[in-house]
Amino acid sequence: MTSSPTPHTDAPADGAADALQEASAPACVMSFNAADPSGAGGLAGDVSTLAAMGAHGLPITTSILLRDTAEIFDHHAIDADVVAEQARTVLEDITVAGWKVGFLGSAEAVSAVAEILSDYPDVPLVSYLPNLGWLDDDQAQPYLEAFRDLILPATEVLVGNHKTLTDFLLPDWDSERPASARELAVAAGERGTRYVLVTGIMLAAKAGKAGTDQFIDNVLASPQGALTGEKFEMFETSFVGAGDTLSAALAALLAAGAELQAAVGEALAFMDQTLDSGFRPGMGGVVPDRFFWASPPPEDGDEGPADGEPAPEPEVPETKPKTAPRRMH
Repeated sequence: MTSSPTPHTDAPADGAADALQEASAPACVMSFNAADPSGAGGLAGDVSTLAAMGAHGLPITTSILLRDTAEIFDHHAIDADVVAEQARTVLEDITVAGWKVGFLGSAEAVSAVAEILSDYPDVPLVSYLPNLGWLDDDQAQPYLEAFRDLILPATEVLVGNHKTLTDFLLPDWDSERPASARELAVAAGERGTRYVLVTGIMLAAKAGKAGTDQFIDNVLASPQGALTGEKFEMFETSFVGAGDTLSAALAALLAAGAELQAAVGEALAFMDQTLDSGFRPGMGGVVPDRFFWASPPPEDGDEGPADGEPAPEPEVPETKPKTAPRRMH
């Protein structure tokens, strides 16, 4: 015969328990993005990043990519009605505190997502524009036009690589001088976007002790000018999923109520650490390690070499190119 458990006499009343649970619950961020089977970016990258930043991800599948860690070969867009139904079903149950928009798959899906976003104008939206050079022109042009007309007006922060954003926002730019972050913000602002976070801005090389160091800048700008940013040293390693990581981290921070400039600084720092700890799971690019902070520290008490013996060379795992050169995408 078993007895029922005795209730804890110090348990809070139902109302207090509900309030405590609500106060400690993570911010919920809905991400519209493609399913990436490599785990490098897309929804896999978004969910990992949101979790690492303390948010709860609500992943809405917009497309299924056929890709590995080196390149994207093709994709299958999800029907726009199915995309909308995924989101509407969740939104009837869960209150969202932030949005992340990535690759939406088709112009029709862009329209469906924009209609959903219009019902929640006070929820901050971070939109990430990846390089879509792999997409056929007959698909890319209507997609980008729909994104420009329907997503930009709802966007708080547009995130993207300098070249990608220049091609998208200033397609007729023909000056030998690269477009500034402010000029990109002005172009985005004409469509209703409040800020742009531009990555991969090439800076003039600086002479260093061992040669010439090349740096890239990452700048948050409004139409009035640059607001904040962070410079990274540029190396040759190619990363997959850096942009999705940065934009998802920023979406999580804004959803939690962080001030914009502070959130951008923290998101850039987080992305930099994920790249420093990146790993190469296949034969292509290096994948950001969004849970770098969960890696166990070096064990104490390791016995050193015997007297007179040279210290052994440290083992550097091939899948952890922490000292390898890197390039932002």
